[in-house]
Amino acid sequence: MRIAGELSFDQELIGHVRKLRGVRVLCAGDVMLDHFVYGEVDRISPEGPIPVLRIEREDWMLGGAGNVARNLDNLGAEVRFLAVCGEDWAAERIRELCKALRGCKAEIAVEPGRKTAVKTRYVAQSQQLLRADAESNHDIASATLERLLTAFRDALPDSDIVILSDYAKGVLNGRHASAFLKLAAEAGKPVLVDPKGRNFERYRGAALVKPNLKELSEATGMNVRTDAEIEAAAKGLLQSSGLAALLVTRGSAGMTLVQEDSVRHFPSFAREVYDVSGAGDTVAAVLGGAMGAGLPLEEAVTLANVSAGLVVAKVGTAVVTPEEIIQEIRYHSRPSADRKLLSVAEAADEASKWRRLGLRIGFTSGCFDLLHPGHIALLKQARESCDRLIVGLNSNRSAAAIKGPNRPVQDEVARATVLASLAFVDAVVIFDDLTPENLIRALRPDVLVRGADYRPDDGAAADLVRAWGGEVVLADFVPGHSTTRTIHRFVSGSEQ
Repeated sequence: MRIAGELSFDQELIGHVRKLRGVRVLCAGDVMLDHFVYGEVDRISPEGPIPVLRIEREDWMLGGAGNVARNLDNLGAEVRFLAVCGEDWAAERIRELCKALRGCKAEIAVEPGRKTAVKTRYVAQSQQLLRADAESNHDIASATLERLLTAFRDALPDSDIVILSDYAKGVLNGRHASAFLKLAAEAGKPVLVDPKGRNFERYRGAALVKPNLKELSEATGMNVRTDAEIEAAAKGLLQSSGLAALLVTRGSAGMTLVQEDSVRHFPSFAREVYDVSGAGDTVAAVLGGAMGAGLPLEEAVTLANVSAGLVVAKVGTAVVTPEEIIQEIRYHSRPSADRKLLSVAEAADEASKWRRLGLRIGFTSGCFDLLHPGHIALLKQARESCDRLIVGLNSNRSAAAIKGPNRPVQDEVARATVLASLAFVDAVVIFDDLTPENLIRALRPDVLVRGADYRPDDGAAADLVRAWGGEVVLADFVPGHSTTRTIHRFVSGSEQ
């Protein structure tokens, strides 16, 4: 039995990810249009104490229940998507985005007089400056509800799982949610609910309800700061609302699965958090897909938890793919230090992700045999010049060619493990060439850090980095430390 929060790199878990493909999911709820405006801020407005955003690009994405459908589509699921829009330009954009999804069949009901929900986020340097919402949140009309329920009833026989994505924008307001759940129960289909509001009794009959901490607190009126408080609130909500299970998403603290006779805590797998926009939709999609594939609930939660860690490291309303989930499972299956030991391809992929997040990537290299204070000083200075530091490590073969036949003293795995244990090193890549030029070409760092005894005209590495606008930084030399001298003292028995 896999312990909650731990991953084992085995074919069973990888196989679970592949089972998501082809799952038939019926998704209904509140769709919205996510609008991201990206730019740079380098001055304050003379008209008031506010930043001036110089717009560089804009993105339009499906949000709310639409983002659940988008995530499911990226997982390879077959999606039937039901939602309501107004009769406006935003509705047209939503329909266009739905048509672009390969495995999604969408039915977007039009309700005249309704304003399609649009969330506009203004972002600079990967940080949100402002969010502006335009929307209607009153109940959809009775005729619109009947149209959706008819389509919902017709789609149930060909569905493995139902996801209800409630954003309190009208589709699932009040008793509407109960109407959908009743039809699903009659068809014998399990339902996952991403809830909103204080009345969870209207979700009675759902197989799983997925509140976040704020939603759990609002629904119960209880504090939810500690594990014990969360457990007490969730168990009370299960009893009062007649629910089978709750999955409480807890941000950086992970998730807690509460059933009548058990509580399991799942610590977060997030490596970095840049944007939580839409993360709950990704969790709902992966969780629902896994439940639809027939996975045990704890296994489904594990996959959803891994996916949450992936999506919060991306900017904007993002999605995850099966390949990314598998790669992340492999990453977390390694011992903690080994997670920094990357192949050239893996390091290039990480560098690309960091670059998209606006992070400054640094690179330095060497043999690092018998790590000493001089090495530590170099690496610390290198990390201070960038946001992420990748260290290129000479392999046993290249170290011997550079240092002599009796070197290195420690093999490449031992040297790499020691480097990876340092907090200011973000990745270690072993390379076999005599120079790191090919590795630098693959990683395209913004900063090349060398020791102060290095002359920039000695090699082509500096020219490579400068060619794409990077810079070369010379770290201060720490006298009195040398691996060669240390080895000589060992051999000669001298303290000189």
